[in-house]
Amino acid sequence: MTLKPRHHHRTATALGAAAVLLPALLATSACGGPADAASGQGELTVMTWSPSDTGAADRPGMTALAQAIGRGIDDQGGLDGHRIRVLTCNEHNTADGATECAKEAVDANVVAVIGSYSQYGDNFMPALESAGIPYLGGYGLSAPEFTSPVSYPVDGGLPALVAGSGLQLVAAGCRTVSLIRPDTPAGDGLVGELAGALKPAGVKLLDVPAQEKSTDYTGTAGKAIGGDQAGNCVTAALSPVPTQTLLDSLRRMPHTDTRLASVIGSVQQSVVDTTGGDGGPLGGAYVTGWYPPEAAHTWDTLRTTLQKYAIGEAQIDDADPGVQTTWVAYQVFQQAVDKLAGKPVTAKALRGELDSGDQFTTGGATPPLAWGLTNMLASPSAPRMVNTSVTFQQVQGGRLVAQQPGFVDVRWVLTGGKPPAGS
Repeated sequence: MTLKPRHHHRTATALGAAAVLLPALLATSACGGPADAASGQGELTVMTWSPSDTGAADRPGMTALAQAIGRGIDDQGGLDGHRIRVLTCNEHNTADGATECAKEAVDANVVAVIGSYSQYGDNFMPALESAGIPYLGGYGLSAPEFTSPVSYPVDGGLPALVAGSGLQLVAAGCRTVSLIRPDTPAGDGLVGELAGALKPAGVKLLDVPAQEKSTDYTGTAGKAIGGDQAGNCVTAALSPVPTQTLLDSLRRMPHTDTRLASVIGSVQQSVVDTTGGDGGPLGGAYVTGWYPPEAAHTWDTLRTTLQKYAIGEAQIDDADPGVQTTWVAYQVFQQAVDKLAGKPVTAKALRGELDSGDQFTTGGATPPLAWGLTNMLASPSAPRMVNTSVTFQQVQGGRLVAQQPGFVDVRWVLTGGKPPAGS
């Protein structure tokens, strides 16, 4: 089958009012960033970090987007009169790297760490807490992102995705769902989220733990597919490289009645492309995401920013959920600064605005976000989670498209409640 080429959608679109328009002056730190940024009165310093040059965990598009957003802010005359100094840091996908990035942020007196990716929250969050620096819009990989008082997550992390996958498969008529997940303590926790979504509908759950460093998932795939009966569904919640290995195993294992599902981050448009589109194992697959699919007009202003301010940055994929998370986080940051209305912009002042309970809009990428006490999740394991909504997508015509419009709120699943009436 001929694979469709991957496009990054640099099509020019009018900048809308909901655009991030986060104008900025880029600057350098020991971790990275352009060296020609000027320092001026009223300048705000922020940081974005993610791993690069490490292999499977790389998310260079997140820091590259932050820099493009910075150029946009600078070009638009600043943010509430402030020029923005955007520092970037490569956390190398290591605990030491994450610790060093946090140290750089503290030493640079940043007012916020925005739209970043690291699984080492236990290592970087203590430094941010001690300095009172808000961590706005982490990718959602570690427990401290959902418990720390200085963390402001913009998505529901993997728990929300897995709960949403369960609801999506219930609606699709699945009678048995096999969960292929990491054989780790974090993976163990996903079983409860999926069970909470399936149990009210009487759908059977089969737990299939998998070693993430395995090079062959034939046995895992075989156990999940079982007798390949009608109504049998499989959802995978592995990291990107193990997911690719699993898809290779599924490709070699004939099945006709088992339907496949996954979650964004494990699967995204680039994975659909490289595995054969509709002719590959993901043809027709259900995918649960945090945000609307790539083709949605929600992302028009992101694409415009890339077209205008990220020239030559081929590493920025507008369909990547990390890039989208960075975009959403910077929109919230812009509004928080605007709400200060000429007052000094400090880390403490930003936290005050974020903690106020006021809503922040994201151009339709998420429901309105707020971190007031009444907005947070009634859960001891994730009290900082405020966005419990997901989107239902499906691979059709080789593209990830919306299976149904709008958002689906999984809060009741994550809190162990009952389905809303009429659902």
